Amino acid sequence: MAKITAAEVNKLRKSTGAGMMDCKKALVEAEGDFDKAIEILRKKGQKIAAKRADRDSSEGAVIAKVNEAANKGVVVSLNCETDFVAKNDSFVQLAHELASLALAVDSKEELLAKDFNGVTVQEKLIEQTGVIGEKIEIGDFKKIEAEYVGSYIHAGNKIGSVVGLSSKVDNAEVLGKDLAMQAAAMGASSLTYKDLDPAFVASETEARIAEIEKNNIELERLGKTLKNVPKYISMSQLSEEVLAQAQEDAKAELQAEGKPEKIWDKILPGKLERFISDNTTLDKEQCLLDQEFIKDAKKSVADYVKSYGEVEVTSFQRVSLA
Repeated sequence: MAKITAAEVNKLRKSTGAGMMDCKKALVEAEGDFDKAIEILRKKGQKIAAKRADRDSSEGAVIAKVNEAANKGVVVSLNCETDFVAKNDSFVQLAHELASLALAVDSKEELLAKDFNGVTVQEKLIEQTGVIGEKIEIGDFKKIEAEYVGSYIHAGNKIGSVVGLSSKVDNAEVLGKDLAMQAAAMGASSLTYKDLDPAFVASETEARIAEIEKNNIELERLGKTLKNVPKYISMSQLSEEVLAQAQEDAKAELQAEGKPEKIWDKILPGKLERFISDNTTLDKEQCLLDQEFIKDAKKSVADYVKSYGEVEVTSFQRVSLA
């Protein structure tokens, strides 16, 4: 039997990430043949992967990355079974390496087939399953292209996002990061209310009104102030006719309150603004540009973008393990 040196074991460990004892056993079984030892470790990974195929891999690391030209961005999640593994430095490093590779492909399938130091990414993941002893897989893959792309990874690598801009304006780095942070933190699902499915808006309106009315029954029983029941929840529902009627209703209120008509013009804009705010709750939750800006709640994200001049948000992607 060939004598296995510490240097050979260390070389195999660095190449595969496997533990020292596993590397030594593989080299002994391979009679010192380095390539055969790697194959032995891979087969071990295949066996473990097969046994753990039905395990839940809801933990992991989410990595958002932008290429050097800043015109492509990806968000990739490398999933595992436990938070302990997800926080391991070598696991996070692997996630970063895979995200870098992802910039050169357009789908998760292409990424899995891409070369990773002489093996495919899929084979590398199987190998690491054997090394770590947990199910390891790419959970999500999202990519955008734009004139400029900003990115953000939330603390703990649980959420990542990328945001595309129509042009690289001055301080685009700040704008891009702020918007990606907004997308990561506030969980928008659409860019603007214009992108919302009318059927979804209709069903969500019905559900929200029913929920508020149900809560008001309990509030009334307790003698507490009732919540306002809105007629609408999205700007997509506020047609010219609806807004015109809201203005007429506001005028009627002012008249009933005895406010002089000569000052109505000063009061009506605020009332209409309040009406729109009360009746666009869905937009504020789900639509990136219509949300309150997290760094200044007095302005919307759209208003913040306008402060940078002639630039638009073209797209965004967000991946979360939560």
